[in-house]
Amino acid sequence: METTITSPVAFTERAATEIRRLLGNGSVEAGKKLRVGVKGGGCSGMSYVLGFDDQDASDTVYTENGIDYLMKPAHALYLMGMEIDWQDGLNARGFTFSNPNASKTCGCGSSFAV
Repeated sequence: METTITSPVAFTERAATEIRRLLGNGSVEAGKKLRVGVKGGGCSGMSYVLGFDDQDASDTVYTENGIDYLMKPAHALYLMGMEIDWQDGLNARGFTFSNPNASKTCGCGSSFAV
């Protein structure tokens, strides 16, 4: 019997394309993997983590839209159902987070409260 692990986070096609570009352009140190998570801080209480990191034994590895990423199991509680997008416009450029679990977000969109 095969076990399927449902990804707590969804990447839009634009976000997946940008992550693939970053992974393929040589700017990511060899052996590093994409990490998605949360940390305490920010103007709303918690901040999103999106970066490249070493895998450790407590990480869960997920695959979403062709992207493998790491997440601490406890972080899924805060991020379940979140969508990560990539914006490349004149007014905004970067990754954006749409989190249905957030009771409040800050103006910059990178911190939230639950």
